[in-house]
Amino acid sequence: MSQQELLKKVIQTLDQAGIQYMITGSVVSSLQGEPRSTHDIDMVIAIQKSKVHELAEAFCPPDFYLDEDSFLDAINRQSMVNLIDLKAGDKVDFWILTNELFDRSRFSRKISEEFMGIEMQVSSPEDTILAKLRWAELSGGSEKQFTDALRVYEVQYGKLDIDYLEHWVKKLDIESLWKRLTNEAKMT
Repeated sequence: MSQQELLKKVIQTLDQAGIQYMITGSVVSSLQGEPRSTHDIDMVIAIQKSKVHELAEAFCPPDFYLDEDSFLDAINRQSMVNLIDLKAGDKVDFWILTNELFDRSRFSRKISEEFMGIEMQVSSPEDTILAKLRWAELSGGSEKQFTDALRVYEVQYGKLDIDYLEHWVKKLDIESLWKRLTNEAKMT
């Protein structure tokens, strides 16, 4: 199964189960900025414990690995759990929606996009930029994360809500990276 087919199956399964989701990470920064390859799909999901078994049944061996107990633990800890395509080796990181203000804000602002014939819910360009800068900061200065944010900023510039960005840049304490991004951006 290709990564696109995996993504389509995951989205269809989540939609059928009534589980809200938002695709984030490099899949979305590639869609909104500069394409690059990635081996995982990052998704934020708002899931109730009662829905975990349904997902585990949809993604069971021999094709997939999704541990039901690990999923329940991730919900309790508001952390992340993996779905692995055992044949292709691709991975979906399910990030459990937290109660953090930024996570709630970006989840409420998700937008619908069509990509490769698949209708999906993705993070807004502003929230993609902020999340990438935040990950760059948390990882000790990841250039890959910073460059992803920079490319989304450059491609989406005329459509961005700069006030929203600057509000969250301050709240997330990523002013230095934001300043670097705005200084390095090449606008056409």
